[in-house]
Amino acid sequence: MPMAAAGAQSSRGNSSVRKGGLPPGLAPRRLAARILRRVVCAGQMLDDALASEARGFEPLSPRDRALTEQIVRTALRHRGQIEAAVSRFLRRKLPKKATLTRALLLAAGAQILFLRVPAHAAISTAVAIARQDREGRPMAGMVNAVLRRLAAARDDLLPKLDPLQLNIPDWLRMNWIRHWGEKTARAMAEALLVEPALDVTVKNPAMSAAWAERLEGLLLPTGTVRVARTTGPVSSLPGFAEGKWWVQDAAAALPVKLMGDVAGKRVLDLCAAPGGKTAQLAAAGARVTAVDVSERRLARLHENLARLDLSAEVVVADMLDWQPDAPADLVLLDAPCTATGTARRHPEVLWLKTPAQMQALIDLQWQMLERAAGFVRTGGLLVYCVCAMQPEEGEAQVARFLEMHAEFVRVPVQAAEVGGQAHFLTPEGDVRTLPPMSIGASRHLDGFYIARLQRQSD
Repeated sequence: MPMAAAGAQSSRGNSSVRKGGLPPGLAPRRLAARILRRVVCAGQMLDDALASEARGFEPLSPRDRALTEQIVRTALRHRGQIEAAVSRFLRRKLPKKATLTRALLLAAGAQILFLRVPAHAAISTAVAIARQDREGRPMAGMVNAVLRRLAAARDDLLPKLDPLQLNIPDWLRMNWIRHWGEKTARAMAEALLVEPALDVTVKNPAMSAAWAERLEGLLLPTGTVRVARTTGPVSSLPGFAEGKWWVQDAAAALPVKLMGDVAGKRVLDLCAAPGGKTAQLAAAGARVTAVDVSERRLARLHENLARLDLSAEVVVADMLDWQPDAPADLVLLDAPCTATGTARRHPEVLWLKTPAQMQALIDLQWQMLERAAGFVRTGGLLVYCVCAMQPEEGEAQVARFLEMHAEFVRVPVQAAEVGGQAHFLTPEGDVRTLPPMSIGASRHLDGFYIARLQRQSD
């Protein structure tokens, strides 16, 4: 961000700061700025940043905890818009070391522009936080002046802040427009601004309707239960502690559904952590082996299986080096990807990924797909999926694979297998979901690509 012009209004004129004291609401906003600094300036994933600042949440009330997360997620979803708006009132770039100041402007900008927090509250707390910090103290007057000008211009600015042009990095926006067209790309950018509902998969599918009623949610046609966002922790909802369900986006639940009746079959779940698909397979009676290279991420899979009272063989290994003792009936490869399809929940991924990283992931996906093909018995199925919205990571990979592997054929997905949602299907018979899509009477889900392939011969 550029820096404010010399002669900007001093923070001494901020009457919102209580005389002789600090403005209310300081603690949650200070914590939000710290988290944003980790994500925006240090390049951490949001979940990692939240974990790093976990102790900061402990003294906060439930209301302040919710405010902290709301500020952070809003700032990240609207990051490009906020930075563009703030830049209108700045002339020079902030020094690289001014990371707190950058985070404060982003956090306060989110409150002023999109959360409709009273401007004086957002400004006074930002100024107070700057004054308390050695790095921020010289910038306090600039922070005050910029935010006051931003608040005054809010209504004129908002219509000019195009979410597609500003919130989606150039390389990614151009990719989406090239593949999906500008209208769909714009709808994608707008859908990423919507706070996602809580989607859950019920352990016993026959009880999904009952749990939808108990959780005051909606049973989607694909079997997922969609629950309106609550302010409390997910773990406080009925049925969580008892292991009756787990959190899983409606799109993420589709790959296992395309495997059909898995009861008694040997299934390999490759790149399995954090384990939602492993849980689906185990709950359906599969003899599942879950493989992942990350021991840390597999710890969460173990926790989920224990809570759900489900069992699976769990292997810590790089699947490129690992070899099963025998070919499997079914192999699921949820390959590492740019994860842009999850940006409703993880908006930081849009800014943390680069074209070079995408190419590296494409290369890795290809190696994994080639390797996974060798794990499938004759007549068995290989399901390949990615939560990315770039066809280079999905459609193009499978097209190339089928060209080079005559022993595999595509098994087209039927609309009935995805709850009658025919608009999820590609002309080739694969599944492609995008965030703005409808799903039954609801709207929005993660971006996913899924292909089902069968080995015809050795």
